[in-house]
Amino acid sequence: MIAAPAATLSLTARPAGPGAVAGVDFTSRPTARKPIVVALGRFDGHAVLLDALASHTSFEAFSGWLSAAGDWVGAFDLPFGLPRELVTTLGWPTEWLPLMRHYAGLSRAEIRDTFAAFCDARPAGGKFAHRACDKPAGSSPSMKWVNPPVAYMLHAGVPLLLEAGVHLPGLHAGDATRVALEGYPGLLAREVLGARSYKSDERAKQTPERLIARKDLVDALEQGRTRLAVRLRLSHAQRDALVADASGDRLDAVLCLLQAAWARAQPAFGRPVLADALEGWIVSA
Repeated sequence: MIAAPAATLSLTARPAGPGAVAGVDFTSRPTARKPIVVALGRFDGHAVLLDALASHTSFEAFSGWLSAAGDWVGAFDLPFGLPRELVTTLGWPTEWLPLMRHYAGLSRAEIRDTFAAFCDARPAGGKFAHRACDKPAGSSPSMKWVNPPVAYMLHAGVPLLLEAGVHLPGLHAGDATRVALEGYPGLLAREVLGARSYKSDERAKQTPERLIARKDLVDALEQGRTRLAVRLRLSHAQRDALVADASGDRLDAVLCLLQAAWARAQPAFGRPVLADALEGWIVSA
């Protein structure tokens, strides 16, 4: 992975000023090689100016950013809820906050074993339970523990949001000046690229075809060629850094940034009227 130029990468940057928005590419095991990436920008109602890309190599560093005073709306690439079908079958709490507290109290091994047993008891083709928002978004079921391990991302990420006291619309009341929404970068990327892949963490799969796909995706975002009708404003150095990042982590953070901007302009942040208060919802799905 080619590092971004120093001018575009910050470890301490925070959203600031009117229309501040953030996009977060989350990982359940942050490291220096695979950090949590936060895209920070400002939305003027039509376009998002990318101010900085911040990398957090630990949950402690990320929590410090979350907890700091600010006035922002952010879209986070991690699930905020579990499928109602799964929860009721397991006999877990059916209110969101008690459910999240119960889930946070489990180990990853307990989560894996419980979910594997649930899947083993179901017929082929219907192993996983899904949330209502998964199909419209095209996202993986939030109970999936491998490829990608989104169940562990929920387990790691939601407690950090609760501890930081942010506001999760439709799920949990918190500091209304720091609004956290569930985003999904794949939803916006597929609108532009269809089935073309634009990223991989495996060096052998970081192909010229994926490089071209990233160039095409960034070009479409700058021109506002998505149904969100939000344009991305980049410097030349920022554009080069997004295209060069073969892992796609920075580009995913920017895709979430655009979803946050769209949500900031919507009544109730775009939350569907019939959104399930247990399962959660995905921005623009």
